[in-house]
Amino acid sequence: AYLDRIDRMNDAGSTLRAIIEVNPAARALADELDRERRAGTLRGPLHGVPVVLKDNIDTADLMTTTAGSLALEGWRAPQDAGLVERLRAGGALLLAKANLSEWANFRSLRSSSGWSARGGQCRNPYVLDRNPCGSSSGSGVAVSANLTMLAVGTETDGSIVCPASANGVVGIKPTVGLVSRSGVIPISESQDTAGPMARTVADAAVLLGVLAGGDPRDPATAEADDRGLSDYTGFLDADGARGMRIGVARQLLGFHGEVDRVVESAIAALRDLGAVIVDPVELASTGGSGMSLGAAETEVLLFEFKAGLNAYLSSRPTDAEVRTLADLIVFNQRRTDEEMPYFGQERLLAAEARGPLSDPRYLTALATARRLAREEGIDRTMDEHRLDAILGATGGPAWTTDLVNGDHFGGSSSGYPAVAGYPNISVPAGSVHGLPVGVSFFGRAWSEPTLIRIAHAFEQATQARRVPELRPTLT
Repeated sequence: AYLDRIDRMNDAGSTLRAIIEVNPAARALADELDRERRAGTLRGPLHGVPVVLKDNIDTADLMTTTAGSLALEGWRAPQDAGLVERLRAGGALLLAKANLSEWANFRSLRSSSGWSARGGQCRNPYVLDRNPCGSSSGSGVAVSANLTMLAVGTETDGSIVCPASANGVVGIKPTVGLVSRSGVIPISESQDTAGPMARTVADAAVLLGVLAGGDPRDPATAEADDRGLSDYTGFLDADGARGMRIGVARQLLGFHGEVDRVVESAIAALRDLGAVIVDPVELASTGGSGMSLGAAETEVLLFEFKAGLNAYLSSRPTDAEVRTLADLIVFNQRRTDEEMPYFGQERLLAAEARGPLSDPRYLTALATARRLAREEGIDRTMDEHRLDAILGATGGPAWTTDLVNGDHFGGSSSGYPAVAGYPNISVPAGSVHGLPVGVSFFGRAWSEPTLIRIAHAFEQATQARRVPELRPTLT
């Protein structure tokens, strides 16, 4: 049924362009998993459940892994990503690869989220000329438009929670180190993580339990087996918000009056559920050096992208055309008409100009970013107000896709948990002119159980999600 729906809705008619590649073995895998179930064998909680993976996650099968770029077209990874190994062990059926913002949206200062040279422009299923946000655009759209039950996205800053909000689904950005990043095309070793996208908190919680766990190929997961869980469904409590102290990050609001209205309604719903609302709370934004959180983060990402991508590409065959970031830049210049018809590669050029991870500029920026986001940011605020979670608007309503000028982000609350490496959950909270808007709950490292309790209770009380109508435009 999902394959038929992808055939109807992905590249014809409504042209969602959420799926970049279908698994040629999907039907055979489904038959095998069904036979196992009939024989009384269940591999795990996702036995036979279709899952779509963002196209920056390695699968050692008939599907390719390209980050949406023609530079990696035809690349079949020699080994499953760590999270893919866990999905297969849990019984998941790997249905397809999802379109994404090319190179996970770390290519241009003027990019259009959801566009890749391989997949074209992904479209928002609520209003088709609106943007799905990114970079996990296809993962969010595929779940929202029911091309799959579950999807896996990745986030460096906002790339799970923003498309979750814009496409009316649930997205969980886990603590960095809860889910393995081995075999995931990288941006940042300090901020990257993969996480679940689903239509309900319950479904996302099931997927998170399968994804979570240690992997010797990713040293960041050293604590995952002790601090994480294999089952988060025990925290799906409709009364789970009662007594929770939730701080309102007012500094992350005010960018859109209608979004503020949705957030005020969410705050009222949480009060009705018995939560203790602490309003407002303030998060640090500038360090003693005068460097802002955003400036420090940008510097960190440029250094780490170069190091991480060079390491990933170096594993390709020695005769491959692209084995370094410098090779990629040259490839894009040679294939300008296909790779850069609308926007360039300013971020790639800036990253290539950076030095090694021993550079004092990098070390200073990393220390500043972590201090502002952790000790002087989330940790201090939560300690001061004795909070269980912090609330913010995930983002604004989806903007009209603009391939000429690029994205038109209104506002976001993803920065602090992203830079800190702490968990963040976005849940549908309402709409603005028929376009979904989510609220985010974020908190300390390894606090996924608490956030799931709050998010599930809020979701069950509000039932804010609406099925997308595939409208061609707003009138």
